[in-house]
Amino acid sequence: MDLILPLLSSLLLIICVLVGVAFLTLLERKVLGYIQIRKGPNKVGLMGIPQPFCDAIKLFTKEQTYPLLSNYISYYFSPVISLFLSLLVWMCMPVFLKLFSFNLGILFFLCCTSLGVYTVMIAGWSSNSNYALLGGLRAVAQTISYEVSLALILLSFVFLIGNYNLMSFMIFQKYLWFIFMLFPLSLVWFSSCLAETNRTPFDFAEGESELVSGFNVEYSSGGFALIFLAEYASILFMSMLFSVIFLGSNVYDMNFYIKLTFISFLFIWARGTLPRFRYDKLMYLAWKCFLPLSLNYLMLFIGLKILIISFI
Repeated sequence: MDLILPLLSSLLLIICVLVGVAFLTLLERKVLGYIQIRKGPNKVGLMGIPQPFCDAIKLFTKEQTYPLLSNYISYYFSPVISLFLSLLVWMCMPVFLKLFSFNLGILFFLCCTSLGVYTVMIAGWSSNSNYALLGGLRAVAQTISYEVSLALILLSFVFLIGNYNLMSFMIFQKYLWFIFMLFPLSLVWFSSCLAETNRTPFDFAEGESELVSGFNVEYSSGGFALIFLAEYASILFMSMLFSVIFLGSNVYDMNFYIKLTFISFLFIWARGTLPRFRYDKLMYLAWKCFLPLSLNYLMLFIGLKILIISFI
């Protein structure tokens, strides 16, 4: 029973995440539709609700093609591993059931997101296409740049809280949310999340004007669907993490899911509103703005911790 219960629970969590991802794509298409003063998908079923399932059936039943000159094994498996990592990272979701002992949840999150870079790199390289390789290189450079500031922000919270468990965020924010004390840091975190998940205005891996479709240009049918699912699963996870870190969320409260949906909506809103950034400005933003800011906050938190310890 000790082995079966965690397996069943994690399977249930993954199924729920995949269903959530399906409806997140529908939400995105609806919201973008209304932003552009048109209707979203509304023909399939009642108000277009079964649309994501129709898309999934269409993509997974299409014929799988692959470039003749591609490196077939790595080309074939990189979307699978990409989705696997996006779903695996959900295991550190802060729940009281203790399915897995995640006292090092923050480190687990950092490890999984860092591994996600390799799948993008291999997907771009193994396609054996110049466009895909260029898109992959851009995506990797961008993700690595923003991971530094993400890690430093998390490290500053580790100093503040005193351990790596995501549960502590819930306990520490019982009376006051961190977003009220650290609003600039929350904005940096949100922007880094946008860059981390390759979303507008930082979607340089998919710059249509110069790269056609980025690292996934050679993928069709099932492979493309898996990359698509991995991206949206990571968006949903980043929204969950934002809610936990800055909005003091109790996973067993209905408000947590409202906050999560709102942050996901912000991702879509950013896509519908902002134009694409210039690539050199993106790198400048990562290394010259976000990095010094997160380092300053880290120093501040270390100083606060030393002060508290000395007074105690």
